[in-house]
Amino acid sequence: MTLISLIITLIVVGVLLWLVNNYIPMDGKIKRILNIVVVVAVVVWLLNILGLMDSLRTIRIGR
Repeated sequence: MTLISLIITLIVVGVLLWLVNNYIPMDGKIKRILNIVVVVAVVVWLLNILGLMDSLRTIRIGR
């Protein structure tokens, strides 16, 4: 994936999230949960695209 398509994808996701937050009436708690889910999904997607997810799988915690 090229850097430009990565940036365009992030912009589209941001604009869609902004549109949902501003124009769809819903409770504030639901909006907060939706925002957290979208941010976590985007971070996991970015880690996967950048190849850092495989590095995180090899980290051992504890023994």
